[in-house]
Amino acid sequence: MKNAAPIILVGLSLLGAVGWTGCSRFQCEEPAPAVPESAYPRPAEGEFSVMTFNLNQYALLDRDGDADTLEPKPPEEAGAIIEVIRQVSPDVLAVQEMGDPAAWAEFQNSLRQAGLEYAHVEYLRRDQSVLNLAVLSRFPIVAAHSLVDDTYTIGPTQFPVLRGFVEIDVAVTPQYRLRLMVAHLKSKVFHSYGQAEMRRNEARLLNNHVREALDGNPAVNLLVVGDFNDDPSSAVLQEIRTYKNQPLLHDLRPADAAGDAWTHRENDDTYHRSDYMLASDGLMPEVIPEKAYVVRSPTLLRASDHRPLVAVFSAAERGPEAVPDLSKRLPPEIPQND
Repeated sequence: MKNAAPIILVGLSLLGAVGWTGCSRFQCEEPAPAVPESAYPRPAEGEFSVMTFNLNQYALLDRDGDADTLEPKPPEEAGAIIEVIRQVSPDVLAVQEMGDPAAWAEFQNSLRQAGLEYAHVEYLRRDQSVLNLAVLSRFPIVAAHSLVDDTYTIGPTQFPVLRGFVEIDVAVTPQYRLRLMVAHLKSKVFHSYGQAEMRRNEARLLNNHVREALDGNPAVNLLVVGDFNDDPSSAVLQEIRTYKNQPLLHDLRPADAAGDAWTHRENDDTYHRSDYMLASDGLMPEVIPEKAYVVRSPTLLRASDHRPLVAVFSAAERGPEAVPDLSKRLPPEIPQND
């Protein structure tokens, strides 16, 4: 604790030095290569888009091994983040690994400099968490139920859900509302109590909130997004998506233009699907499946170890006959050899 004050002071001085203005495409010494504006599907009239994006530590952190100083996300990385978002221009943007209030203010300012205006925001910071959750929306956020008090026990020890859960209602039109939940579950970094067990407990608590929303209104237009840090067939995803073996949420499984659905790249050149967009029965008729995708861009190599997911929805209620067949998005099974 003795070093806390110097760290904070240095962090704030760094904010002053770099202005936490990030690195928009106008400021980078070497601008990230742009993807043509037509590269990504756009919402048509009467449709809206949602993006979820793990920003990979958009925060003040010890990046050079000197614990007495904290550094912001490198300008070329921050600028690439803004550029990717600008290219997609989502109507609703959910982010994970957002930093403290200063980083959050800088991020919003950089988006404005890039021509992206989001008048409605929700920022969730549990205690003094370094990496947080946030949502930016072009539509009014008419209710916020974000959750910071969930806890679970492993043996004799009680743990909080480290980053909490964002839960908001977005009035896309006066007649159409979206219930959005955002989560960033425990990573796979080692923990003496078991990182997998911790993540599964967080998933179980998220499922509690999903069921509460569905119990309140079985037809609710519910979308659950974020970095769940586990594979599609994992116990964690089953905890979130189902209850007593009954499906509650449907995996939209966005994929890029090449058909690849991976969302997370590790340093040893391995790839995983750990970020998700899960829709309730009530929301499924409004899904535009051909406009659900993973962003594929060389810019991302400089931005984050995650690729953002995007989905487009109709902004008007539709009947069950409009529910898309998502099984067509699944790759063929690979025969198993002895």
